Amino acid sequence: MIAAIANAAWLAASSPAWARFLRALRNPQAAQQEVLSAMIARNALCAYGRAHRFDSICNYQQFRERVPIVEYETLEPWVHRVMKGEQGVLTTDSVTRLVPTGGSSGGRKLIPYTASFQRQMNAAIGPWMFDLAREYPAIVGGSAYWSISPSLPETSDPSAVPIGFDDDSSYLGGVAQKLAEATFAVPNALRLVRDVETSRYLTLLFLLRQRGLRLVSVWHPSFLALMLDALCASWDELLADVKNGGCRRAGGLPAKVRACISAEPMRQRASELRSLAPSDIHGIWPRLKVVSCWGDAQSALPQAELRKRLPGISIQNKGLLATEAVVSIPFHGRHPLAIRSHFFEFENSRGDVLLAHELCEAEQYSVIVTTGGGLWRYRLGDIVEVDGFVGRTPSIRFLGRGGSTSDLCGEKLTEVFVTRAIAEACEGCSFAPSFALLAPERCASGPSHYTLFCDGRFPESFARVLDDWLRKNPHYALCRDLGQLAPLQCCSVQTGSYFRVGIEAGQRIGDIKPRALSPRTDLRTAVFADAG
Repeated sequence: MIAAIANAAWLAASSPAWARFLRALRNPQAAQQEVLSAMIARNALCAYGRAHRFDSICNYQQFRERVPIVEYETLEPWVHRVMKGEQGVLTTDSVTRLVPTGGSSGGRKLIPYTASFQRQMNAAIGPWMFDLAREYPAIVGGSAYWSISPSLPETSDPSAVPIGFDDDSSYLGGVAQKLAEATFAVPNALRLVRDVETSRYLTLLFLLRQRGLRLVSVWHPSFLALMLDALCASWDELLADVKNGGCRRAGGLPAKVRACISAEPMRQRASELRSLAPSDIHGIWPRLKVVSCWGDAQSALPQAELRKRLPGISIQNKGLLATEAVVSIPFHGRHPLAIRSHFFEFENSRGDVLLAHELCEAEQYSVIVTTGGGLWRYRLGDIVEVDGFVGRTPSIRFLGRGGSTSDLCGEKLTEVFVTRAIAEACEGCSFAPSFALLAPERCASGPSHYTLFCDGRFPESFARVLDDWLRKNPHYALCRDLGQLAPLQCCSVQTGSYFRVGIEAGQRIGDIKPRALSPRTDLRTAVFADAG
């Protein structure tokens, strides 16, 4: 009942944003001009605004001429000034948090978070959730599970501004955050549990106690697949804890977590579950309607596998959401740009910079974003393709990271190309791994080669088939023909290795972005030391 009331209140608060977003989709040019003008006017007196003469910018052309397109490395000195406590650096808004995310080279980036940026996020998340409830009204009546990222170890970096969020729902802020938390099937206190296996067990325990679960929202589909595997492995122990209350694994956990799991016995629920198989998801959660997760690029294969495990449950592809910005949202069956949130520009393969209303269907672009958090003409690094329109606003799908390139000896492999090659090879060999990552390996003697690290038992011919697909890149083919690169190899790794790559780099689970290509040459020894 509490979850239903909170859901209704959250959706009621989101309905005006949904209506405004719907109107903006019909005229993306006007909506984007409004967003840009408001950000320039609001930030004319900040240090970055003064340096680029925001006070005399009257139109997009002047903005484009005066403000350069930048990578994070250009903004990093400005962020360091924020860390030292200086006010009015990238925005006139106070920076309330610096949110860490992974860099393209594996390094950490700190993204400024402000009240304006929070409003921009809500201008996208509100319409998304309202539209989802219109399509699936039953989700309003019960609880939801939103994946929780374990908190990272304390950083020793000196900063006058807090680094990171206490929990993922802080992205919403204010009343929206409180209402969302009231619908959670799993308490945010579980972020304090850093051991992945224990965190997964406790999450399942809370979910089993929620017969009325309606919605599941995770990032990578393998995150949920691994939870379902753990459900089968720990079924009897979980049912005992549901029946008796509390948790046998509570010892040694933080006090806040122990307080959450000291629940009342649920003997009737345990008896009901005892009559079911752990693979019977419909029986365990009969009201579960929707699972939201990534499904583009390298997430497509594991999402397809998840669909097989959840027949009859709708799987919604998430939009393109990053720590730096929300680029698109699920809406009306497509993924239109978050046209009322940030200001977007797009660079095509010829180097032309275009605006949202100038994009063409089936064309590919690199995303450039300007946000209320102080990212000005920031190259996000994501490559997208226009797959249609909602109103007059482009709908996009994520293809991969544009900045991810591997080039040992001139082969110039890009992630977008590798993503397609892996997908085509998997389809040709009827192979469906939930994790697949291509990386170069240097050899002490003889030519280097590429290795595909993947879970599952790969077909004997798969390495050859994938190598043939990579040869469609003429640079790779030449390096192979010249003997600079040896034939591709495959290496089986443990299920869930997708998370090991990010965790090894010090990322929160919610920040770990799926990748198909890594330029690192030491993955076997640094990450997959136990690989066969």
